[in-house]
Amino acid sequence: MESLRKFWLRFFSYNWKFGLVLILLFGIPRFILVLQANVSGGYSTVFIIFMLMWFTLFIFLTKQGRKGMGMKRPNHYLRLLYSFLLGVLSCAVIFGVFLLIFEKTDENAFVYISKAGAMPADIPPSDKLIYFIIAAIPSMIFSPIGEEFLYRGVIHGSFVSKFGEIKASVFDSLAFAFTHLAHFGIIYIAGSWSFLPVPALLWIVGMFFVSQIFFRCKLMCDSIFGAVFSHAGFNFAMMYFTFYHLL
Repeated sequence: MESLRKFWLRFFSYNWKFGLVLILLFGIPRFILVLQANVSGGYSTVFIIFMLMWFTLFIFLTKQGRKGMGMKRPNHYLRLLYSFLLGVLSCAVIFGVFLLIFEKTDENAFVYISKAGAMPADIPPSDKLIYFIIAAIPSMIFSPIGEEFLYRGVIHGSFVSKFGEIKASVFDSLAFAFTHLAHFGIIYIAGSWSFLPVPALLWIVGMFFVSQIFFRCKLMCDSIFGAVFSHAGFNFAMMYFTFYHLL
């Protein structure tokens, strides 16, 4: 059965070329908007991109195509919890590596991202849990659903027919990793831009690593929601480490 909706078949076939178009279509504006947000501290426009990603499965794929990409119930609901915990663990590993190497400097991705996101620096201990919940909930919803539907869903599927599942996961993971260079690696501090080669490389490797974790969770659950839950776990842990170990 054809995975791509009839309207899009006028312009594309569901193959790696279509996947590349989507990588550029979403990646370039998202990259620019994140860089702008790092200056302004406002991420509302970035959330709009994430929301558009939510609908990619429905805009581009048929019902059969969505099912083939994993839009279905997981084979075991407990595996969603395992996926969430694997996301938490993968974040803990990357956080530990950056903290060990770069300590609490701006060369630490977690430190820079917290500053770029205009996280309040002096939160009273009694209010920290409230701030944490307010920050954690949207971070566990918007980007996990949007990015996983796009990268582990539509884009991944476009590479499968030519390269197979494992190699396709390499392509979607590379796209995901390099897109996150806008979040850290190219940094804006004290009114000027700079590039941090070694921290940026480590960040890209880390994002590729977690992408592979998300993909494995999708396979483990036989559902795209395995990847979504794992991504949500990563973001939950990132917020936890930010609020309770950095701020």
